[in-house]
Amino acid sequence: MDFDQAQITRIHDFRMNFDYMKSRLQNLNDRYPSGVIIPVLEKDVNNPAFKKIIDGLNECTYLKKIYIAFSGNSDDYKNAQKELYELKIPNEIIWCNNPQVDEILKDLKVKGLDITQMRGKGKDLWIAIGIASLDLYAFAIHDSDIISYDKTLPTKLLYAVVEPRLDFFFSKGYYARISPENKKMYGRIYRLFINPLLDALQKKIIYPSQFIQYLQSFRYPLSGEVAMYSDIALNLRIPGHWGLEMGMLAEIFRNISVKRVCEVDLGLFDHKHKEMNQDALLKTAGDAFITLLRTLTEMEGINVSDSSLLSLRIIYRRYAQDKVRQYYADAVCNNLDFDRHCEETYVETLSDVILNTGKQYLTDPSTSQLPDWLRTLSAMPDSRERLRKAAVER
Repeated sequence: MDFDQAQITRIHDFRMNFDYMKSRLQNLNDRYPSGVIIPVLEKDVNNPAFKKIIDGLNECTYLKKIYIAFSGNSDDYKNAQKELYELKIPNEIIWCNNPQVDEILKDLKVKGLDITQMRGKGKDLWIAIGIASLDLYAFAIHDSDIISYDKTLPTKLLYAVVEPRLDFFFSKGYYARISPENKKMYGRIYRLFINPLLDALQKKIIYPSQFIQYLQSFRYPLSGEVAMYSDIALNLRIPGHWGLEMGMLAEIFRNISVKRVCEVDLGLFDHKHKEMNQDALLKTAGDAFITLLRTLTEMEGINVSDSSLLSLRIIYRRYAQDKVRQYYADAVCNNLDFDRHCEETYVETLSDVILNTGKQYLTDPSTSQLPDWLRTLSAMPDSRERLRKAAVER
């Protein structure tokens, strides 16, 4: 534990009191109604972790509404409705791939906003944000597979942006990705890729990059647990791929002052772990890298070429190997299960992402980004109401 501060205000959990924060948010609810958005897949509904999330949310009685952004077929949707019967907080299950939703998206396509081919968490979140913004002043967003979930998670995130004595528009969770059960250190894409990659990019660019300094100020930039004002959310272009978290931070950097951004200590944190393969963690790493390259090109005007990617890979490997040594020391002193050879192997694998994904970026530097809601509302003013009517069965 420490009390260090950086460019981004860090809210530590020294003696946070859930009952006090809950009472405070309850008192503020009429003026500043808050809620939670949870993207959920069919396979997550019957997961024990999801049931634990429901139990935790039921203690957050200050919440005005919970929005479940769900993808699946009609049978999956009906099953989700049954499983969510235990959720006592007012809620809406948003069926994001309902055929009626597709019809509305086709209407948007006619108006020049084509998101009909997009699939996945980014699109579901985009739909849910549009609907939730009709009711809420602020909302938290988190995943549905958090094993270590408890009632304090959304409360900490929301309190930071709803409490009027503070002045934050956006809060982001940070935590230690340690599994208490098997005593392993996770967070591999951040620890072994993003963290040393940011150091390598800063070295490569030569002059200080404000955007990279901003990202480095976060303890865990890849965390998916955030809270924000609805008005801010309507300004964000949400990435439609696995670079969602990095892309959201880039949009926050573009739209608001860093003085209005904070990160909140969520303690030890554990959720479903992915494999280091092309369909899981390597895909996440690649999409995050593309998001970084595109943002640095937009904001800093960097030049990306085959030769620059090659040298970046070499610099990255040196920084990543140093990180492995540091994490190994931490693991030894905390009696954690840490396979140093395996970690070194991951670094070699991830270094290939820089070349392979970088070349894809050179071929097609465009990226799948959903339009911000302000532009969407300009094209179709009643789009949020139409989506709610189509996606929420009553």
